Amino acid sequence: MAETEQQSGSTPEDEAPEFTYMVPKKEISMVPHMGKWKKSQAYADYMGFILTLNESVKGKKLTCDYKVSETAEKLVDLLATLDRWIDETPPVDQPSRFGNKAYRTWYGKLDQEAEALVSAVIPADKHAAAAEIAVYLKESVGNSTRIDYGTGHEAAFAAFLCCLCKVGALKVEDQLAIVFKVFTRYLSVMRKLQRTYRMEPAGSQGVWGLDDFQFLPFIWGSSQLVDHPTMEPRHFLDEKVVNEHHSDYMFLDCIKFINEMKTGPFAEHSNQLWNISAVPLWSKVNQGLIRMYKAECLEKFPVIQHFKFGSLLSIEPVKP
Repeated sequence: MAETEQQSGSTPEDEAPEFTYMVPKKEISMVPHMGKWKKSQAYADYMGFILTLNESVKGKKLTCDYKVSETAEKLVDLLATLDRWIDETPPVDQPSRFGNKAYRTWYGKLDQEAEALVSAVIPADKHAAAAEIAVYLKESVGNSTRIDYGTGHEAAFAAFLCCLCKVGALKVEDQLAIVFKVFTRYLSVMRKLQRTYRMEPAGSQGVWGLDDFQFLPFIWGSSQLVDHPTMEPRHFLDEKVVNEHHSDYMFLDCIKFINEMKTGPFAEHSNQLWNISAVPLWSKVNQGLIRMYKAECLEKFPVIQHFKFGSLLSIEPVKP
């Protein structure tokens, strides 16, 4: 980690940025490197971030009252810009049904503008971090070569938010807004991308995966439902319950999206979720999904080989 500790009483010249930012790059190029990732500061910080947010949303509805800071509002504006660019970049006529090439035009806009978009969100004294943080934003919307999207891209968005916390743009009191306001807006933009450009699921396990595209909203969404007085996991198979409560609970909103996108019996197209509906308690669902996320996403080489490491999310081992 390119970090220099400042001594108290240092001279003004020494008070240059205490951090040397760097453009993140891939570090995990073969399977034996996976141990390095699991021991890294990045893994500890990333997982800590996911679990902190998991705790903060426990038992709370999307519609509850929470503080929305100026930074959170700016992030929602940033996502609204990405959404508007989709409207300005309609799909093109092409023989192939999937992977509409207009996505590449849309992505090209983000590639050009990402750093400026990030600079508008972070504090002025941290503008040196914009290039580093922008990489995670660009990685979070899918792959422009393959025109696909999966949990690795979703992880890049969580990493983007984690970096914003590390540079002080987002604070502890933003936790609910990060999930309920920013992440839900991100989710709606990703769904629009997936539908508009018919994106392929990246590394999909088909019927054996939890979901073709997302994972985190199921973790945080199940946490929201912990100790719910009436709603049990089995109820998410009931479309009436889903339609009534999806605007309060992320988990149900994900189920609603699946119901809209897929046909046929739920047990067939979403077998893992169907199995989860048999678990008696939401707390058990939540714990099980965290374990599954580690095993199926964070410990899978095909996902982590694309993850990028910089100064904010470092490949260096956790300090003892």
